[in-house]
Amino acid sequence: MPRINLLPWRDQQRRERKLAFFIALGGAAALAAIAAFIAYLLLGSMIDAQEHRNDRLRAQIKVLDKQIEEINDLEAQKQKYISRMQIIEKLQRSRPEVVHLFDELVKQMPDGTYLTTVKQTGPKLKLDGVAQSSTRVSALMRNISASQWLRNPELEVVQTKTDTAGSSFTLDAEQITLPASDDTATKRPARAAAGSSK
Repeated sequence: MPRINLLPWRDQQRRERKLAFFIALGGAAALAAIAAFIAYLLLGSMIDAQEHRNDRLRAQIKVLDKQIEEINDLEAQKQKYISRMQIIEKLQRSRPEVVHLFDELVKQMPDGTYLTTVKQTGPKLKLDGVAQSSTRVSALMRNISASQWLRNPELEVVQTKTDTAGSSFTLDAEQITLPASDDTATKRPARAAAGSSK
């Protein structure tokens, strides 16, 4: 005789499926929560590591800024020392120029002429003196024009004195400043010529 199940098996199956769905949904929610927590921990650790790197970079940047300031100070000191050295070299080069100037003035001074005042402002010279006649002054100007260390003579004043024989004059000139390379170049051929003459 066949057995007939009169129980509501469809309702029971529906309840079982619903229970399985809720269990699966809870498991998925639990897995999602675990994954979110793990992602939160990972992101937090990554953020902490990046903050640590940023702090280290900031510290290194401060150190580099201090080093750059020190380098800038050293560069400024270097420029000061270079400018001082250039001034000292310029003074060293100009030391023999005074000797050349006075020696040249003595050489180019014609007979019957003497200087009372010599003023120098940079390369400009102002010469005050007395000459027996105006022709002596003209000869002095020609000598200055042909000089190796003087150039551009310009006569300002010539006054004939009545109490003494002679004329007082004031003239301007320029001192020729030879660079160190030109000076050495002029000395070397002289030495070579002296050596060849020996």
